[in-house]
Amino acid sequence: MDSQLEPAKLARMELANRLFFRLYQCANLLHKTGTRAVETEGLTTQQWAVLGALSRTEVKNGVSVNDLARYLMVSRQNLAGVIGRMERDGHICVEPDARDRRSRLIKMTDSGRHVWLVQAQPKIHAYYEQALNEFSIGDITHTLHYLLKLLDNMQSLDHGGEDEALALQESA
Repeated sequence: MDSQLEPAKLARMELANRLFFRLYQCANLLHKTGTRAVETEGLTTQQWAVLGALSRTEVKNGVSVNDLARYLMVSRQNLAGVIGRMERDGHICVEPDARDRRSRLIKMTDSGRHVWLVQAQPKIHAYYEQALNEFSIGDITHTLHYLLKLLDNMQSLDHGGEDEALALQESA
């Protein structure tokens, strides 16, 4: 029985290796080709993601750096440089939170909203059409479903790592 499981486990690991390598390649090409799609607006894919996150109705009054970093699944340190450049370019503003003066809220400016809605969106939609060429609605739906499952599992790993780090700190 073990001899039958071993080939299956090896095949699963080979497929997993291919899958994660392809995801790595897709992420790299998303940064490269996505940035190229919006570079005439002075945006990168990271800035595109920030503007997209800030365009959500539930954060129209602003969002904290921590909440934005958590939503984008990046570190505060990685986000800080992006925020600084976007603030310099007038796409966003950082203001004190009226409810907690120690906290700062990030908001999209009118200029940033114009860049997002009028200049970037048509190019982003064209990019999506090209990247998803020959994908049916069903293909897109299934891909999204499986990526969400994978994301959920990876978030569990990420949170598990935080729990382990806290346990090690508490035992020290």
